[in-house]
Amino acid sequence: MKKKFLSAVLAAAMVLTMTACGNDTQAPAPEADNAAPAQTEAPAETESAGDEAEAAPADNAGGDGKTYIIATDTVFAPFEFNDASNNFVGIDVDLLAAIAEDQGFTYELQPLGFDAALLAVESGQADGVIAGMSITDERKEKFDFSDSYYDAGVTMAVAKGSEVASFEDLSGKTVAVKTGTNGSAFAKSIAEEYGFEIVEFSDSPTMYQDVITGNTVACFEDYPVMAYNIQQGAGMEMPGDVNESQTPYGFAVKKGQNAELLSMFQAGLANIKENGKYDEIISTYTK
Repeated sequence: MKKKFLSAVLAAAMVLTMTACGNDTQAPAPEADNAAPAQTEAPAETESAGDEAEAAPADNAGGDGKTYIIATDTVFAPFEFNDASNNFVGIDVDLLAAIAEDQGFTYELQPLGFDAALLAVESGQADGVIAGMSITDERKEKFDFSDSYYDAGVTMAVAKGSEVASFEDLSGKTVAVKTGTNGSAFAKSIAEEYGFEIVEFSDSPTMYQDVITGNTVACFEDYPVMAYNIQQGAGMEMPGDVNESQTPYGFAVKKGQNAELLSMFQAGLANIKENGKYDEIISTYTK
């Protein structure tokens, strides 16, 4: 009897406790505006990207069923950008899709912005990055790279009708660069020699607009990117022969990590170059 009575008392106490907790429950507080994005979700700006940017087809799943998180830039045409139908497309996007299909792995593509994409891989929030990323000795200290999938040089661009025709004309003026890019590194390497100041931007379209409106007199960008944007009607031009030596683009993973993913990218790249798919993709965006 004592045991039955004690059990009944405990049960009643639990009911009362649960009721009290329920009455005190409040809606969860909203996240801070600068809260970091979840590991497998792209930030709000990626909502405009088409379905193609989100993941490879499910039947591409590898043997272990893992879905790799691949980070990329948001706007770096013709390598990644939103087309007229708001689909996320580009050389990097299409190459990754073709390689994943060839090698049979699944991935989720996250357009984060160039700097954020690199940080995501460094911090382990993404498994790899493909973003028109130049292979440099400095970056090799933090990343393991594939072989080059594209070679590009840096060029200077100015607003149409500008009197700036050479590096010497930049003396005493301000030029624009995109943070963390090969163009930025090149501009910084010659800034003192030619006597110009530098202002940095987080994306290419904003950088271009700053030059077009005259706030800065020139910008430095990878040649295929600048050529594509001029072809699409950007109000800029490339004066003279200022295209510098070629630098390779590579797919990258964090140093010492995701060797299997890097190996699959490498093998798939070789295969699509051999079967003609690579040339088909490149010609789509560089006509």
